[in-house]
Amino acid sequence: MSYDLKNWVREVADYPESGISFKDLTPILAHPPVFRSAVDWYVQCVEKSDADVIAAIDARGFIFASPVAYKLGLPLVLIRKTGKLPPEVVRVQYSLEYGGDTGMEMRDDAVSPGQKVVIVDDLLATGGTGAAAMQLIERLGGVVIAHVFLIELAYLSGREHLQSQDPTCIIHSNVVYE
Repeated sequence: MSYDLKNWVREVADYPESGISFKDLTPILAHPPVFRSAVDWYVQCVEKSDADVIAAIDARGFIFASPVAYKLGLPLVLIRKTGKLPPEVVRVQYSLEYGGDTGMEMRDDAVSPGQKVVIVDDLLATGGTGAAAMQLIERLGGVVIAHVFLIELAYLSGREHLQSQDPTCIIHSNVVYE
């Protein structure tokens, strides 16, 4: 059975700071048939891509990418916040949507040159995290062929930011807030 996942996203006003409407996915995770529906949607998106590898972004991307990699029999690469992986790693710095800078890293042997990679995360906001993940993968010679997000905050223009990095990269999102 398929669910309208937008009905299962809880909006939390003024979190993590005033003026922000946080999109809480825990209701999806708390209801196994709804979670299954979300994972099945991700699987359908990744299947269309002919991917060699799935890259999951810390931390909520891990929740969705893990069962997708398992179902499709694909390797799973973790893209983590700085300092969470053992050496040797590649690292990028980028700006957060709420201000400030942060870093992400992945193992330096996680992707081989020419491998086709789909990046999985929960939410597309400004596109900074997705763009940083793309830079890491490309630094190792991988080719990002798609990004898959459960939620897209279209009013923050993240899709445009990612497409400016690579206009041929496909972007899937299930729930879009205009």
